[in-house]
Amino acid sequence: MSTVTEVEAALERFTPEQMREVAAWIETRLMPEETPEQLAAIDAGLKSLKTEPTLTADQLRQNIRAWVAR
Repeated sequence: MSTVTEVEAALERFTPEQMREVAAWIETRLMPEETPEQLAAIDAGLKSLKTEPTLTADQLRQNIRAWVAR
């Protein structure tokens, strides 16, 4: 299988489970593993959701307008 067309044709014959396996395989090659910094940022974001007030969509829009006007 030397072309994308040939690979696509072969994939058409796969079962849904086989397609999920291939998708997982491709994902591991396209998406790098999370770095410790990324995981720490995610943890900090989740913590802030619990401890800091959140904004409504309208409040966020107002903030963005103010930031852009600077």
